[in-house]
Amino acid sequence: MEKDRTQNERNEENEEIKEMGSLKLENGHSKHGIQLLTIIGEIEGHETVSGNTKATKYEHLLPRLAEAEEDENTEGILILLNTLGGDVEAGLAIAEMIASLSKPTVSLVLGGSHSIGGPLAVSADYSFIVPTGTMIVHPVRSNGMFIGVIQSYRNMEKTQDRIAGFIASHSRITQKRLLELMLDSTQLVKDVGTLLEGEEAVREGIIDEVGGISQAFRKLHELIDERRRTRHRDEYYNR
Repeated sequence: MEKDRTQNERNEENEEIKEMGSLKLENGHSKHGIQLLTIIGEIEGHETVSGNTKATKYEHLLPRLAEAEEDENTEGILILLNTLGGDVEAGLAIAEMIASLSKPTVSLVLGGSHSIGGPLAVSADYSFIVPTGTMIVHPVRSNGMFIGVIQSYRNMEKTQDRIAGFIASHSRITQKRLLELMLDSTQLVKDVGTLLEGEEAVREGIIDEVGGISQAFRKLHELIDERRRTRHRDEYYNR
């Protein structure tokens, strides 16, 4: 019976990873209750991406984040990113959700966190990038026919300012410097923008530190312990 229950738990975990890209690390897996979330492939918004394309669905991720906020057993959240970007509104919605969580959060860029992946990477309390990881910052693009060119340009400019403002307010880079990187015409072939590798992303102040999974876990455990101490201190003085 014990063996069957363990197998069932494993099956449920595997299904959770497959469908939601998430996993709870508890019950002996971790000294703290940690929710592991992955943001991979394309950020899918209101339109469904191709069936052959790896995608992160924001309608899956937002409820998972809300659940983690309310779950007493979830003490921290680790977010693994490897995305080429995608829907801007969906990406910003996820980033705002992560930034508003009261639970400690750490992000780790694996492979890449391009375009709208930038706000997602910096939305956590602390961010890491592996040495070979990359980030691409570029102006907002739009597909399809423009009815009013001037109005469409202004809307894209406002969206670009929203993205740049979010990144600047959740990292150490200034909005002015970020816009300079976005509009650099010397780095990318057939495009405008900048590609930053691990150390460069840290030097520019977008990402906090170069590191891997062990450093990310260590930092998250530190943040959780710090939050515990703060709560215990507040409870002691409020007696």
